[in-house]
Amino acid sequence: MIHINADIGEIPAHIEDGTQEALLRYLTMVNIACGGHAGSPETMRESVAQAESWKLRIGAHPGYPDPANFGRVELTLPLEAVSETVFEQVRRLGEFTDAIGHVKPHGALYNQAARDPALARAIARGVARYSKGVTLVGLAGSRMLEAFAEEGFATMSEAFADRRYNADGSLASRALPGALIEDPAEAAAQILAMGGIDTVCVHGDSPGAAAIARAIAQALLR
Repeated sequence: MIHINADIGEIPAHIEDGTQEALLRYLTMVNIACGGHAGSPETMRESVAQAESWKLRIGAHPGYPDPANFGRVELTLPLEAVSETVFEQVRRLGEFTDAIGHVKPHGALYNQAARDPALARAIARGVARYSKGVTLVGLAGSRMLEAFAEEGFATMSEAFADRRYNADGSLASRALPGALIEDPAEAAAQILAMGGIDTVCVHGDSPGAAAIARAIAQALLR
């Protein structure tokens, strides 16, 4: 089974106006922002409640503690500081649920860890302070999955439906024209062309995220 996941709890307006819940019906997993790049006690509480209502797998989505840049700017932090902030963010979400089953880094932290095993290990060690019984999600084909496994974690390989890729398998920068895929049919076709993945991400803040998730869900059922 290929799971469909989304990063949620990042935009309070999307919780309030129903945009987030419209997306959830097509998912099997959610990654909830837990106070680093985004997320507050209120958004965590509501996102957990919505995920439980739809019977979705709940995960934590820690990022660099840089809300001004939504965690999408690369930072250079000591590895112990990375471990500490990851632990604190996962622990914070754990105040609202005891059902955290996976952890997926966010934004720049994710992209840097995909090519930097030392950073990936720092993330894993932060998660280990909370629990080693969770699964770590990382970019398919990247070095981060190897590092996570070396730290003793189960892993899930992830592909992105709404992002274009570079030739080396890394994600194209959001700063580049056309880096986001907004057409649901194109997003679904990209996923169907990929192999060796465990889960597919649709970004909750992408335009038309629910329509993209619906197209992927329908494509995977064929």
